[in-house]
Amino acid sequence: MSEALIIGGTSLIGPPLVAALLARGDHVTVMHRSPGTPFGHRVEELLADRNDGEAVRAAVGHRRFDLVFDNVYDWQRGTTAAQVLDTTHVLMHEDLQRYVFVSSVAVYPEGGPFDEDAELRPSFDPNVYGVHKAETERALFARARADGLPVSTTRPAFVYGPHNPFPRESFFFDRLIAGRPIIVPEDGERTMQWVHASDVADASLRAASRESVGGEAYNLANAPVTQNEFVHILADVVGVEPELVHVPRDRITAGGGQVMQPPLYFGAYLDIPPITALGERTRDVLGMELRSLEDGMRETFEWYRVQNRPRPDTSWEDELIASL
Repeated sequence: MSEALIIGGTSLIGPPLVAALLARGDHVTVMHRSPGTPFGHRVEELLADRNDGEAVRAAVGHRRFDLVFDNVYDWQRGTTAAQVLDTTHVLMHEDLQRYVFVSSVAVYPEGGPFDEDAELRPSFDPNVYGVHKAETERALFARARADGLPVSTTRPAFVYGPHNPFPRESFFFDRLIAGRPIIVPEDGERTMQWVHASDVADASLRAASRESVGGEAYNLANAPVTQNEFVHILADVVGVEPELVHVPRDRITAGGGQVMQPPLYFGAYLDIPPITALGERTRDVLGMELRSLEDGMRETFEWYRVQNRPRPDTSWEDELIASL
């Protein structure tokens, strides 16, 4: 039985990871800011803001963990390489088996395809999230080389699944069920990649069981799909024929459409220049195949159907479509 600490265990990636660790008999502790988990007394809790190194140190005290899974990024304030390194300084000891850090395919610049040995974003890149993740990985691997931190990183594409806090798949389910038209920017041929939250958890566990010198990274991404294909996959899951309304991107943005905050026009952050990641290392080294987007979305839709969701405010979309 291992002593496992999960930093951030109650959102999207955390719950399937906690469940898998409990199922194999590990003792699980969750570190987060607000008390309460869906696992009740089966897990312990440490309350701390992971961006605050002193708070993390006080919460951990003299506890020693065999495995650490670092899943948290603060979307309001950002989480920097220095803050993650502070956490490793608190948790590093001679018997630490693995520190698994959840990064992102955003460590790569736009374009691709990229394998895990590709150059990461430079520090002057305007994508702050991508820079934070890239600089953190550089710092973690530098520490692995310098003093033996046993680190692995996973680089997921867009993560989906039950309990997704971002309006991504749910954005489209809401509209498809209501028989609403779906606004698609330009010709809808911009691509995106996805990975189910349970696959991220599985990859983290597999990475935690491997020995490596200097650390290893793993891309987690299904094959690219276009925006058009994505909407059709979700429509097939719902069982409806979608109505796609293609609108020039400059018309959308001129009307106030947003990528990360309302009024969203194509879910949260789903209309960005593509980053294409290759996943052969995950298959060949970790020995896992990611579940298909179709199967994963069917599972997600079953969870979605039992949620008591408010009707979406589509007034902005109505105005944009009416203006065409």
